[in-house]
Amino acid sequence: MKKILILLLVVNFSFAQQNKRKLVWEENFDGTTLNENNWNFELGDGCPNCGWGNNERQLYTKQNHTVAKNQLVITAKKVGDKYTSTRITTKGKKEFQYGRFEARAKLPVGQGVWPAWWMLGSNISEVGWPKSGEIDILEYVGKEPNMVFTSLHTQDSHGNTINTKKTRFDAIEEGFHIYAVEWTKDKIDFFVDDTLVYTFQPENKTEAIWPFNQPFYFIVNMAIGGNFGGPEVDNTILPQDFIIDYIRVYQ
Repeated sequence: MKKILILLLVVNFSFAQQNKRKLVWEENFDGTTLNENNWNFELGDGCPNCGWGNNERQLYTKQNHTVAKNQLVITAKKVGDKYTSTRITTKGKKEFQYGRFEARAKLPVGQGVWPAWWMLGSNISEVGWPKSGEIDILEYVGKEPNMVFTSLHTQDSHGNTINTKKTRFDAIEEGFHIYAVEWTKDKIDFFVDDTLVYTFQPENKTEAIWPFNQPFYFIVNMAIGGNFGGPEVDNTILPQDFIIDYIRVYQ
């Protein structure tokens, strides 16, 4: 009975903390075009850092997305020998430090797809990556069904980072799910729906370990292949859609 009471107190405290936050920004994808007051398009093959630094195979365009019925749909396609997709960011337009960041999304499926919702430090143009820091709220690779990846990249640990967690969710590909982080000056918690999947709370917050004391901006994209997505792509699964229902920021 005592354990149950303690658990209830912890749950109630968590809800109370969340209720203290206020909705400070939301993207509901109203209308029929992307709001470029909030979003930038990143185009091409990433050159001179070709393959976007990960040997990815897609060419990013403005044509591989739609905005309709209050949803953003990014569609990965293969036309001839070229793969195409879309990548957007809020750099210089919507940047945030601390809070709860959540998106409701539906994943694509199949070997070779690599959808992601993530954040980069707003100082990346000045200091570069990984010194800027990176928060990967959602990564999914079609070669590993039922798995959700949540990761952090820093100067201390990047690329094949140790600051990561792979969590199994059976049938995560079915329907929409909520992917979120709660970021404070002390720690970053990652959630899938209501499940806490990973916490990063280093005691020694040096610049190399904790670049998370500055504003970050959002990126939404779907890569094809690459070092993480896998070199092999099952062309029969394309086209595939990555659907974002909303993005919300609470502080």
